[in-house]
Amino acid sequence: MPILPRESDIYPDDLLERVELGADPDRRWWALYTMSRREKDLMRRLRALGIPFYGPIVSRRVRAPSGRVRVAHIPLFACYVFLHGDPSQRHLAMTTNCISRWMEVPNGAELTRDLRQVARLIESGAPLTPEARLEPGMRVRLRSGALAGIEGVVSKRMNESWLLVAVNFLQQGVSIQIEDFQVERLD
Repeated sequence: MPILPRESDIYPDDLLERVELGADPDRRWWALYTMSRREKDLMRRLRALGIPFYGPIVSRRVRAPSGRVRVAHIPLFACYVFLHGDPSQRHLAMTTNCISRWMEVPNGAELTRDLRQVARLIESGAPLTPEARLEPGMRVRLRSGALAGIEGVVSKRMNESWLLVAVNFLQQGVSIQIEDFQVERLD
């Protein structure tokens, strides 16, 4: 039994089927980074405002402590919803108080192709696992928060990502648990 019924994760329903998607110079993709656990709230508000969006939702079977199996509908990409519109629609979306920051997508055609593929995978019903972009050994920099600007190397411990900040002279260091959205890759 689902915890809550599944809500639509796309508006309008044929958004990804439109041939002009990603090619219209007046309308473009924006990646909206939401506040924690506000993706569905943002999608409800965007639908009410008539602003086109896509925020992939997948079903997860979770077992309650009592042993009962429930179905939860969760965002595939935590904290991200993709808006397709003009700058005035993006500005209107910012008034929802659900968005932390936004990024304009530089290659709309490529994002359109990728989102269409993701939608096909979701529609197939196959079990999907979100993959983070952090890999052990990758040099990264924290990009926000009180620790913004700190650089280090990603390490994995018990399937969690950690940022190792080393004092090379001493050949010692410290680590802090991180999520992929908190860092940017250093090349």
